Amino acid sequence: MFTRPLFAVYRLASSALGPIAPALLGWRRRQGKEDAKRLGERLALPGQSRPQGKLAWLHGASVGEGLALLPLVERLTARGFNVMLTTGTVTSAAVVAARLPAGAFHQYVPLDVPKFVDRFLDHWSPDLVLFAESELWPNMLGAVHARGLPLVLVNARLSERSFRRWQKAPGVIHDMLERFDMCLAQTPGDAARLMQLGAARVQVMGNLKYDVPPPPADAAALAQLSGQIGARPTWLAASTHDGEEDAACAAHQMLTARFPTLLTIVAPRHAARGEAVAEAARARGLRVAQRSRGEPIARDIEIYVADTMGELGLFYRLANLVFVGKSLAEGGGGQNPIEPAKLGAAILYGPQVQNFTEVYAALASAGGAAEVDSVGGLAGELARLFANPRDLRAMARASAETVEALGGASKRVETALEPYFTQMLIASR
Repeated sequence: MFTRPLFAVYRLASSALGPIAPALLGWRRRQGKEDAKRLGERLALPGQSRPQGKLAWLHGASVGEGLALLPLVERLTARGFNVMLTTGTVTSAAVVAARLPAGAFHQYVPLDVPKFVDRFLDHWSPDLVLFAESELWPNMLGAVHARGLPLVLVNARLSERSFRRWQKAPGVIHDMLERFDMCLAQTPGDAARLMQLGAARVQVMGNLKYDVPPPPADAAALAQLSGQIGARPTWLAASTHDGEEDAACAAHQMLTARFPTLLTIVAPRHAARGEAVAEAARARGLRVAQRSRGEPIARDIEIYVADTMGELGLFYRLANLVFVGKSLAEGGGGQNPIEPAKLGAAILYGPQVQNFTEVYAALASAGGAAEVDSVGGLAGELARLFANPRDLRAMARASAETVEALGGASKRVETALEPYFTQMLIASR
């Protein structure tokens, strides 16, 4: 366990949370932030029995981190492991669990309360533990390390902003990072920052997200919506945040004189905002249909609100020109553009993409993506590409080729884990 006074305070405070955790989870459930049917998992009351044989536990905080682990899940199940993938959000459970292969299953990660952590580890008794990106929970790290379990940080990333923040508490971050047997970083920059803060055995592997298969789509729904859209010029504003849906509608209105049959699909990052997005579009005088209501894309529909969960793969296939959100919104940070790029979409994005700097830089350098800094800039780039189909096709091709060339991280991570596989094989004899 950790010995610094700050960790002792954290352990006491988190222990005190135990008795009130059910009430806290109940409040979060009423806010839509917890799964009512699976609240027990957050208290380390397991949703199922431990499977027989070797068990690898992989953890990612939410949707992005969980999806990034899927290529490793595939490789580990192919090696005969049972794989438990944990995440902490309702959305991630819905999206990630549906894409797990045979031999893998999803559980919610327990709250970082000592008695919950111990109960979780007692029940599951994993043989290998992989945490994704920057998930650093002190009680969980301390308990896994104390049990002598192999612990690896995969797809590790540490932004400049987080690095500067951790420099103010160097002892704390050093103590947590040294619990990992290895840190497998996304980029040389991430590796350098992790080493400066005390991580041991750091290697650069690349980004696992490049190896994630494209999101699936229901073939019948794809055929139905494709038939409704026909040859209309179509673009998608994906994973949008507050303010970006209005920007998409404003851009649409700037283009309708030149492209009168234009269709704009808006997929808000949080599907629950769909009604508000639709109402705002109607307030602009636009004709709107909503996916959540089962409304068709009639010939006069201008804005189609894709307000359902788990269907982005469908909409990426309907539009080969995609604006990726959380990039024009105030405070931004960006959303992952790899999935639409894998499906052959040209990518547009705003200036606020600091959480995915390397990905966007690679796409832009190859000509597969373009930055827009305003509603006018967005409308201008859309107009240029709709008016020049050859440029649009070339941009989409460059986007797909770029993410394909940057793949391979999952194989490199598997190779780095080979010593653990060998040790387990020897121990089992």
